[in-house]
Amino acid sequence: MPEFTLDSLRRWPDVEGPDLVAVDATDRLVLDTAASALAAAAPGEVVTVGDRYGALTLGAVGLHGSRAVRSHQDLRSAELALAANAQRCGLDGTYTSGPLDAATLKGARVVLLQLPRSLDALDEIAAHVAAHAHPEVHVVAGGRIKHMTLAMNDVLARWFTVVEPQLARQKSRVLLASRPVAGADRPTVTWPAHDDVLLPDGTPLTVCAHGAAFAGTRIDVGTRVLLGALDGAAPGAATAVDLGCGTGVVATVLAARRPDLRVIATDGSAAAVASAAATAAANGVSARVTTLQDDAAASVPDASVDLVVLNPPFHVGAGVHTGVAHKLFDAAARILRPGGELWTVWNSHLQYRPALERSVGPTRQVLRDPKFTVTASTRS
Repeated sequence: MPEFTLDSLRRWPDVEGPDLVAVDATDRLVLDTAASALAAAAPGEVVTVGDRYGALTLGAVGLHGSRAVRSHQDLRSAELALAANAQRCGLDGTYTSGPLDAATLKGARVVLLQLPRSLDALDEIAAHVAAHAHPEVHVVAGGRIKHMTLAMNDVLARWFTVVEPQLARQKSRVLLASRPVAGADRPTVTWPAHDDVLLPDGTPLTVCAHGAAFAGTRIDVGTRVLLGALDGAAPGAATAVDLGCGTGVVATVLAARRPDLRVIATDGSAAAVASAAATAAANGVSARVTTLQDDAAASVPDASVDLVVLNPPFHVGAGVHTGVAHKLFDAAARILRPGGELWTVWNSHLQYRPALERSVGPTRQVLRDPKFTVTASTRS
């Protein structure tokens, strides 16, 4: 078997491109900083959290000899990329994937963490590590300096009595956290968070959100615009998919407004899917909303739904990139029945209409303001 190298890792099935990397300076810095702790860890004592494409997990195994590593990745595409890279590198069976819970973190002495940009996501991760890892756990958390804030130190300090920022290298920095706060002294936090908001028509809605879910308990502006235009969407539809559902606001509203509609709320993020399930339950429509963590609705059968609603992201990680949106347009085209409709909201400057017509079919403009456009595309 060839010697393991981080340079062999790929992003697939996530979007790939010349400027999109599978391993960055932060991955390398975290692994280098944790080298002695990894060498001392017994099998099953190393956990990785937020590993984007497998660099931390496979690096711990292939470069530092860690065994029985446990991994939590929020994105389904990240889990698939880790599995594909492990197979390609001959490291199948060296790790297990799991949710952010006690089973994944129990007894961990070394936690390697790619810092999330969301402070709420970091707070939820830190809470679980403090509650379930070994009392002598060492957390090695890394990020790109341009995306790090002093508030991250403060979040970690809520859960660990020792937080030590390290010197930067190649525009990345590591925060070391250890000595979890004793149980009686930890903050009292319940996830998912929840809040009552008003829809554009004044209807109240309870939104639930785990830390890593986009927009949290707010309704983002694009979703508000889409909600204001949906009354005319595929009026005879029996099945709908909220593709990239986030906290499940659109799925929940569709189910509440249209009692005969069966809705699938799907997202690549485990935090989003759990949030969507909680939002549907909090608003009394969970019997008609099915939640599904999936990479671009991969497990939804071809030509099986009448309506797809979509508020696509226009970034990959921290960078602006439209590749994910195009991937979701293709997914919508695959799962729609002929004559089915895709209703999409997008930033007007992105000019998605030609792409929608190529992927799905004839597309009309439903609404446009200076910032957002809503279109309806009919499956050819």
